[in-house]
Order: sequence, then structure tokens, then C-alpha cells
Amino acid sequence: MKVAVTSQNFRTVTGHAGKTRRFLMFEVGEDGALAPLDRIDLPKEMSLGAVKDQEAAPHPIDAADVVLSGSFGAGFARRMARRGITASLSSETDPEAAVRAYLAHGPVLPADARDPGAPGHGHDHDHDGCNCGCGGH
Repeated sequence: MKVAVTSQNFRTVTGHAGKTRRFLMFEVGEDGALAPLDRIDLPKEMSLGAVKDQEAAPHPIDAADVVLSGSFGAGFARRMARRGITASLSSETDPEAAVRAYLAHGPVLPADARDPGAPGHGHDHDHDGCNCGCGGH
């Protein structure tokens, strides 16, 4: 299994997965062994939020089975699912610890993805000029 972790600084787990352009990729072996695999450093126009309308087009993140991030909304989780990728939140700051927590506990979704009626961050749009009350990240 391949797990991509959002990491704008290539050291810690960072949030807002749709805007993230940098990922650490890990390979999880059959025995559960974790090995660093690659770094993905995308141009701005290839961030997952920027290409959301081009879901059929190949993307470097397609190599991952799982994407872990400090934050994302239901729309991001749905877009990843359409690509065949599981999106999961992580409260860990260390990327390897985040992968190990995912392996131990499974996926964690934001509240708005678990309960479609719950208030939260369940919208698909760019946060430039955001007026939804989410803080404009």
C-alpha cells in the first residue's frame, strides 16, 4: 500500500489537502514495515484543488492508495474516492506516526463527510475570496 501525507515543508503533516502541493509518499509492506518512498512537489496548477474539475486526467497522487492530511472537507474526500484513493484526517504531526496511526485505526473523516447534515466544511470551492464562514484558510 502507498500512503501520501500532505507536507508542505517535507517534515510535518500539514493541513488543507486541496491546496497542498507537497506530499511525502510511504510504502507499507505486507508485514506492516514502513519505508519512505518519494517526495511529490507539484506546481500550483497541479494542487488537488486546482485540478478538481479534471478528475479523469492522470495525476501524480494517483499512485497513492491513501492520502493523509491535517485537514480537508467532505468534497475533498469525495474527489479522492472517485480517484480510488482513501482520504483520512490525522492529528499527528509526524508523517510516519500519521501513517502508523492510520494503519492501527483506519480512516478518519471530517464530521461533514460522516454526516451530510452536519455543519462544517462540506463545500467544493477554492478558498480565495472564500465567503462561507470557514475562515478562508
